[in-house]
Amino acid sequence: MGKKDLFPAQLSGGQQQLVGIARALIAKPQLLLADEPTGNLNSKQGEEIMRTFTMLNEEEGMTIVQVTHSEKNAAYGNRIIHLLDGMIVK
Repeated sequence: MGKKDLFPAQLSGGQQQLVGIARALIAKPQLLLADEPTGNLNSKQGEEIMRTFTMLNEEEGMTIVQVTHSEKNAAYGNRIIHLLDGMIVK
């Protein structure tokens, strides 16, 4: 079944998250701010999003700032900054 006629509340959390990412990327921004971008996605979708972010950074020069609790997702980054209670600790 197609999703084009559904309201956002009728989509799953993961589907809403994918739509949000697509909406952010369609404008081809120079800077993408992503807060837990894979939080509602299954592992396969999450890895696909992270590979897409890596490609956009390497091939399009897009700067991506990601906030995540996932060490796996953080490992995709070129620079990792650890925060604790709003302070840089590493």
